[in-house]
Amino acid sequence: MGQESQSHTTDVREKVVLVGSDDGSGEWQTDQSLAELAELTRTAGGEVVSTICQKRQTPDSRFFIGSGKLAELQSLVIEFGADTVIFDDELSPSQQRNLEDRLNCKVIDRSALILDIFAGRARSREGQLQVQLAQLQYRLPRLAGQGAVLSRLGGGIGTRGPGETKLEVDRRRIRTKISEIKAELREVAAHRQRHRLRRQRNLLPVVSLVGYTNAGKSTVLNRLTQAGVLVEDRLFSTLDTTTRRLEIEGCGQCLITDTVGFINKLPHQLIRAFHATLEETADADMLLHVVDLSNPLFSRQITTVNRVLNEIGAGDKPRLMLFNKIDALPDSAKYSSDRLRGYGDYCLISALTGQGIDELKAMIGAGLRQSRQQVKIVLPYSDCAMLDTLFRAAAVIASRPAEGGVEVLVSVNLPMYEKIKKYVVNEKNDQ
Repeated sequence: MGQESQSHTTDVREKVVLVGSDDGSGEWQTDQSLAELAELTRTAGGEVVSTICQKRQTPDSRFFIGSGKLAELQSLVIEFGADTVIFDDELSPSQQRNLEDRLNCKVIDRSALILDIFAGRARSREGQLQVQLAQLQYRLPRLAGQGAVLSRLGGGIGTRGPGETKLEVDRRRIRTKISEIKAELREVAAHRQRHRLRRQRNLLPVVSLVGYTNAGKSTVLNRLTQAGVLVEDRLFSTLDTTTRRLEIEGCGQCLITDTVGFINKLPHQLIRAFHATLEETADADMLLHVVDLSNPLFSRQITTVNRVLNEIGAGDKPRLMLFNKIDALPDSAKYSSDRLRGYGDYCLISALTGQGIDELKAMIGAGLRQSRQQVKIVLPYSDCAMLDTLFRAAAVIASRPAEGGVEVLVSVNLPMYEKIKKYVVNEKNDQ
């Protein structure tokens, strides 16, 4: 994995012009999407010096924007001495080359920018491999003609990671590297699957934190489990999966997992590359969808997250909406309305201050108990090792000595019930 560029480690920041396009069909308003693009640019180490936008139903096949806007863009690049132009929409390889030739500066799109941020943030070996794979898959069709402009324009935003090899990399070597990374990721995925099967054998329910980037998922994990995960007020501060145990009253232990956040126009290459990681979400028993309620665009962010969840096969998972950061609202009570109830079961919290966390734990327990039933069993002394398993993987409500063994009242999920049903002496549904 390449090292972060100098723009991350010195006061010298690339001067960037942002370009947006409004075709009238998007759920996000163009100014809102460009504001997010500006935040992404700052995260990557750039300084936004100007922004332009064009209303156009279909992109120009050569330059994405029309000739008039192109001339305006050329003037802005010269006026501000811009190093880089970033488009809010994905450019074709030919559009990118044509723009760089005309503007005589580096041109990238939103996808390349997000991939670049990931390249500077991944810490685990798996995360680094996933980002490398996504970058190489993105850059492969853009290789032709890119070497000359990269050699002329140098590095910086959009060139971190495997792009540091620049001119020397050809299609054959990239395809070979892609094959090598995929093979290594398959080994990592197999290791992850073994851990998943071990958890299934232990019958611990899995709760997965999902949400838009910077919604506060890592802060929620820290508040619930004292995980000590690094928390920063910036986009994509967490890329690597973290899993911790959480004790829920009446349910016993569960596993809670935090992973990468989503964002509008998330590159498809990243979704494919992070597929093994995102399987943790698809396999979860319950999703906690963390939402930054203080963000005026939270409803659009919810729609974006739901779209990605559908893409990875987790759209039908039971979920609880966590409307976070209520401490940042002037009046959180106004959100306890039909506007939020329309999203299903929800909980108002501040992961930062701890407000609402006890209610959250209770709601997690209620959600997990929906798939459980309460049974009374008598374990013979010869099988008392099962009691330890029940304490670890289920919710033991009461236990006492009985004739020939131990009587236990326990709340269990279906797989555990199958293991202990031969010991059942009386059962009732857990309400």
